Parts: sequence; C-alpha cells; structure tokens
Amino acid sequence: MSEPSSVESRGPAAGGALQGLRVLELGSLIAGPFATRLLAEFGADVVKVESPARGGEAGGDPLRGWRQMHAGTSLWWAAQARNKRCITLDLKSEAGRDVVLRLVRRCDVLVENMRPGVLEKLGLGWEQLSQANPSLVMVRISGFGQTGPLRAQPGFGAIAESMGGMRYVTGDPAHPPMRSNLSLGDSIAALHAVMGALMALRHRDATGGRFDGHQGGQGQVVDVALTESVFNLMESTLMEYSVGGTVRERCGSSIAGIVPSNVYRSAAGEWVQISGNGDAIFRRLMLAIGREDLASRAELATNPGRIRAAAEIDQAIQQWVGRHDAPQVVQAMREADVPASRIYSIADICADEQFRARGMIERHALPDGTPVDLPGVVPRLSRTPGGTRWLGPALGAHNEQVLAELGFDPEAIEALRRDGVL
Repeated sequence: MSEPSSVESRGPAAGGALQGLRVLELGSLIAGPFATRLLAEFGADVVKVESPARGGEAGGDPLRGWRQMHAGTSLWWAAQARNKRCITLDLKSEAGRDVVLRLVRRCDVLVENMRPGVLEKLGLGWEQLSQANPSLVMVRISGFGQTGPLRAQPGFGAIAESMGGMRYVTGDPAHPPMRSNLSLGDSIAALHAVMGALMALRHRDATGGRFDGHQGGQGQVVDVALTESVFNLMESTLMEYSVGGTVRERCGSSIAGIVPSNVYRSAAGEWVQISGNGDAIFRRLMLAIGREDLASRAELATNPGRIRAAAEIDQAIQQWVGRHDAPQVVQAMREADVPASRIYSIADICADEQFRARGMIERHALPDGTPVDLPGVVPRLSRTPGGTRWLGPALGAHNEQVLAELGFDPEAIEALRRDGVL
C-alpha cells in the first residue's frame, strides 16, 4: 500500500463515465446512499440532502454514527459518502421543499429510500417532482416496493434477506438460519437501483434527453424493493419448487447439487474453500490428492454421479487437506489448476498480493490526518475509470456552494440558516 495522500488528488477529477450526470439523494443509511455512491464514483455529481442539526439532535444521516467511530464520525461514512456534496435541508419547511424542487429541475436522477408515502406527505411525490422536471428518473428504494399490501411497512435488509429466501438456505441444517455479518439485502437492492437508473436514463436519452441539460426525454419511476432484489438472486429455487415441489434447504458450507464444492479444515485449523465441481477439474483434483481411484471411477465423471457420492468425495478431500497447512493446500490446488482459497478475513485481504496489485486498497487521510484505507472502485473501465475524489464530507459542508449554484445570494443563504432550514 502507498503512503497516505491528499484525498482530493485521488482518482480522476473529471472524465468519469457518468460525468455530467446530476443526481439528488434523499436517502439515509445503506441502500439509497450505496446506490448514489456507485454513481458518484464514476463521475456523477451527487448532492446528498441531510437533516440539519438542531437542539440536542446531531442531524445528518444516521450512518454517520454507525459501526466503528473515529473523531465522532463513522469510518464507514468515509466510503459511503465519498465524492458526494452534502447539504442540509429541513424538508418539512416550505423553503426546504422549494430548494429540493430547484435541485430537481436541474437533476437527471433522484434516489430516495424513504418509506412509501413519506415524500408524498411532504409534497415531494412523483406528481410534484415530474411536474418540475418531466425528464427526471426517480429511483425509489423500499422494503416491499411502492405497491402491494405491505408497501407501507418498514423493511430493512435483514427482513428482505428473510422474506426473499436467502436466509432460509444459509447455514447448517442442524442450526437456525444464519446471516452474513453484512447488510447484504440493502447492498443487493442498491445494485438493482443503479441498474434500473441507467436503464431508465438510456430510455430518456433515446427519447430526446441527455446528461448535460436533460432537454426533452421521458422520465420515469424505478421501483426497487429490497425483498424482490434478494429474491432475484435465488437462482433456480422457484423453478425447482414449481416443477417438483423441491424446497432447497440449508447445507452448511457446501452447495446443493454441485459436487465437490466445500470448505475443508487444514492441519493448522485454517479453513480452505475448494471448488472442484467441473468434470475436468474434478479429475485433476482427485489426482492432486492422490485419489486415482476416484478420478477413474466412471460414475463420478459427471456431476449427477458425484452428487450421489458427495459424502465419500468430501471425506477424501478432507483427509488430504487435514494433513497439510493452508498455504500448502492452496499451492497444490493452483498447480493442479483447481480453484481454491483460504477463507479470508479483512486482514488477509489487506495482505493479499492480488488485491494490492489491482489497487483495491486505497490509502487516504481523514481530516485529522489519520491514515484510512478505502476499497477500490469497481468495475474497472479502461477509458473512463471511476475514482475517489474526496471522502465523505462534514454535515452541510456544501450548503453555500450548492445553494449559490441555484441562484441564492449570501444574504438569502444566511436567511435560510437563520430560519432553521439549513
């Protein structure tokens, strides 16, 4: 890793694939802000609206206070709000709503992840926003979507993972369903939100719009439900149930119907994932562990036969892995061209030569000079790469700048601050 450097010098200052795209974020916590983070990483000008601090309340996105803190702010915030411009607005005030509508008139995309109906109560629903800008793409992220009997219910990522089917198939069959120690449901929804936004922009541009001014072109609503986004990743489970009544169950560290693909314990107690489920790969794996007998058995040449012998195959692999340490196992598998890896912690990721060679550990500096690492930007574009231009800013850091762009003079900005709008 390189030495800490000024965050402003990191990544392309301009020229990203989404340069010229203007995005307004009315979101908090994970799904909406993660979606806009991805857009901002590739050059979009994202303006994030947060609640102002007042009285004893800190204001701002609650994520500023989540997980590990440093100097009063979440370390997560540095990445989740990178490249965004942050302003404060009281959306319950008429003046605050007026600022939002001014922003909407010059925006291409608005991303929100409030509970359905909240923006309508504020007078900022699709009807009002589309009147202000008929070319607007409005991305709405919620637990259950904008319609249906559960539309008004709160829906967090954990609920989406549960209702979407992911939790049911995760974990050991002898124990309760497990979750990952990550907010997968929110992140999956965010990816769908970005995909939907870009598709809607493609339609808008095809009907007369463009990034640099959105003159003409048809806007629309992109309705993203966390539950449906998770369900969309459930592979063939629906087809299996609808045709044969099969309910896919938990199977621990293996994967149902694909053999061998499992986690095995080394002599030193380390965990190693080995995926030898391709027909040719299986034969190479068996030869690498000295099991020519299994490599040559005709019924194991294809996956259906290996499924019936899964326990025998896993036992053979575990016996071999258990006689070696993890580096020896991984090296032997790589020499045999068999996919394998130790189960990485974040410490392992930071030390891995592949991640380092790809620039996936970016070194930056927090406002007080403390070095901090951020994940690199993905995917990689050869001509218009994304990058980190600055870390998540302070609450209201861009109030004056953004309002000035909307035509507010210093006196008007001070009046908004005095009235508690900012």
